[in-house]
Amino acid sequence: MTALTLSTAGAATLRADALVVGVAKSGKTLVVAPGAEAVDKAFDGRLAAVLETLGASGAEGEATKLPAPAGLKAPVVLAVGLGAAPEDGESFGAETLRRAAGTAARTLTGSKKAAFALPIATAEDAGAIAEGALLGAYAYTAYQDGKDAKKPLAEVALLGAKPRDKAHKAAAERSQAIAEEINRARDLINQPPNDLTPAAFAAVAQAAGKEHGLKVQVLDEKALTKGGFGGILGVGNGSVNPPRLVRIAYTHPKAEKTLALVGKGITYDSGGISLKPAGHNETMKCDMSGAAAVFSAVVAASRLGLEVNVTGWLALAENMPSGSATRPGDVLRMYSGKTVEVLNTDAEGRLVLADAITKASEEHPDAIVDVATLTGAMVLALGDRTFGIMANDDDYRTAIHEIAEEVGEQSWPMPLPADLRKTMDSPTADMANMGVRMGGGLVAGLFLQEFVGEGITWAHLDIAGPAFHEGAPYGYTPKGGTGSSVRTLVKLAERTAAGEL
Repeated sequence: MTALTLSTAGAATLRADALVVGVAKSGKTLVVAPGAEAVDKAFDGRLAAVLETLGASGAEGEATKLPAPAGLKAPVVLAVGLGAAPEDGESFGAETLRRAAGTAARTLTGSKKAAFALPIATAEDAGAIAEGALLGAYAYTAYQDGKDAKKPLAEVALLGAKPRDKAHKAAAERSQAIAEEINRARDLINQPPNDLTPAAFAAVAQAAGKEHGLKVQVLDEKALTKGGFGGILGVGNGSVNPPRLVRIAYTHPKAEKTLALVGKGITYDSGGISLKPAGHNETMKCDMSGAAAVFSAVVAASRLGLEVNVTGWLALAENMPSGSATRPGDVLRMYSGKTVEVLNTDAEGRLVLADAITKASEEHPDAIVDVATLTGAMVLALGDRTFGIMANDDDYRTAIHEIAEEVGEQSWPMPLPADLRKTMDSPTADMANMGVRMGGGLVAGLFLQEFVGEGITWAHLDIAGPAFHEGAPYGYTPKGGTGSSVRTLVKLAERTAAGEL
């Protein structure tokens, strides 16, 4: 785990493996960003000129290493691009700083300590740099030989932040808690499915409950059968690893509202009898990303002491083909009592979520938000970096979209067209788990809406695109599990605690 310190030392005097500074584009000119004045002075005011000679342009995502001159305690200077320099009096923006810090932390993999002298004008800037650096320093090495594994940056020293300033200290502590919980979610997503079974995931939640004073309840296959959770059981029937429904709850004595979060937790998705084609199975350990995000968001709410009750529901199952697996054409009786004809066993996420949403509704929360890697259709619609938002309340959908943009997560509001609902009509059951193919992400949202308790505000986040990154790392985003939506959920909880929602 990467350590974070707020240092009062100057950039020229702090001992570290590297000094991180920012550079930006001002027209056609490269300029050194605020915070790096002492470093520029050590270069006799020619840092920008030297970097230009080395080919640096100041573009976002760019990182340039160069030897430090005499006068600096660190042997290396790392210049990261911040893009276009802002107008006078304006800051670079939290997401720009977050990504630059992430780029620097990734570049310095293997280093013991790096001093970040990026521009800090506000406590928000300090928090963004801290968050980006801690997220960028992430590496999943649990299954690699210790000798060969790349060790992440061990310590981040934040220069320019004020450790005695309450706002700066609070921003850094908040960022550290959130980054560590996002990295917890990433660890779960990256864990091989032969080790992260539904029971193993439930055990992780129980351990976190003891550590953070959370109330955890686990329904095993016997309890699920007794309770009539036909959706979760129907999905898990084909696996030797039985399903679980986990309730993990954080409560605050001064809380006036309750937020229920529901996460899809398919620890491995083969597609079941409707088997996925070759080339589509290799990353399906990530189909529990929604449950990982919900779990981490509840723990983060506890660590931050938010004055709101946050309950997480983790709908955990492994979707496998076998002689006992649910078949296309089978009818499941859901926990709500509704019957669902299963036309495609690879549309399983909505089945486990439906049972969990119904159960969450029984506690009459002020709002329910479910999170899921639900449909390939959403990836086709929005790409692999943006999640879709659907809701039964337009204002709530807008608020979540604005929150996501504020914390640096790309999202887009999506409709729930009533005319698509009829495409899920079934001649055999109350409804089918599939409708028309076109607009499949919206059909899935309409299916889930059927199970939301009357009068409860509800939103659905389809994170199928950004939950798992298969390309090269960028900014603070690693290859593999990303922890998508954790920041949005935490900020949503904060806004709910503040009475703004």
